[in-house]
Amino acid sequence: MRSSRLLALLLILQRRRHATATELADELSVSVRTLYRDIASLLAAGVPLWTESGPGGGIRLAPGWRTHLDGLTADEASALFLSGAPQAVADLGLATVAATARAKVDATLPAELRGRAGRIRERFLLDAPGWFARRENLDALPAVAEAVWEGRRLDLRHGERAARRRVDPLGLVLKGGTWYLIARHRRAIKTYRISRIQRAEARTETFARPDDFDLAAWWAESSAAFDRSLLTYPCRVRLSSRAQKLLPHVIPHDAVRRMLEDAGPPDAEGFRTVDLLLESEDVATDQLMGLGDGVEVLAPAALRHRLHRVGMQMALRNGPDSCMAKGDV
Repeated sequence: MRSSRLLALLLILQRRRHATATELADELSVSVRTLYRDIASLLAAGVPLWTESGPGGGIRLAPGWRTHLDGLTADEASALFLSGAPQAVADLGLATVAATARAKVDATLPAELRGRAGRIRERFLLDAPGWFARRENLDALPAVAEAVWEGRRLDLRHGERAARRRVDPLGLVLKGGTWYLIARHRRAIKTYRISRIQRAEARTETFARPDDFDLAAWWAESSAAFDRSLLTYPCRVRLSSRAQKLLPHVIPHDAVRRMLEDAGPPDAEGFRTVDLLLESEDVATDQLMGLGDGVEVLAPAALRHRLHRVGMQMALRNGPDSCMAKGDV
């Protein structure tokens, strides 16, 4: 977005004080012509810039002028990075801090950027949790978040039996409205659901973070491994072209999508035979029914018989004769 690029240009010039148009264009991945249009916009907004031609020339920012964006406190800067996720800000108790941070940024931005930021807030909202989600108990979250930030060990009571754990908290993840703590316990990195933590108490001692630990990469791999661990029930099915399109929506697993991609070519009717791994016979029955008449179970026989039985019951219950028997018209 252009407003983001103008702000980036302003901060680059504030850091470097002087740069050529080519250097700035390369850093922002735009053409030199676009770069000069952005410079003109900043000049029109009152930013004290000037350009010089010839050897040693370029674009300069007036000495001593700055946006004062570095006037944010540490808490305000943290809240600002989370401001696109209002639930996260509220859960972490940073709503007031985030409002203060936004006010400071608004006060220092040129008019064009300030107006664009206001329109974005008016027109776009990120609401991460799904519909009908029940609010979880997050009493432990503030203490856990503080320990994560300060790198201090945590004493936890976790789960139904309130098992004791002393952990090194490495990070927090908000997934689909649910908070998770990623922590090291006895050299193993594990996931703890915040709502299942009955008590969290930060200790005075700190710990050394693993040098090679990357929170985003670890979470991605852990999530994929968890998905794969659930898929233990093998079955073979024939799917119509429509059912093939529906499958990723009915069974939203990346592994299932890859199974579909690995299937052989379609037959004369357009059906493809797919070997699937699903969670269980019960779950497979419910999921495959969502594909309607576009699915035929080839194996195992128990799943085929069960799908047939449920289909017959649905046909009987929804036939025209059943409606007449109940007096419906």
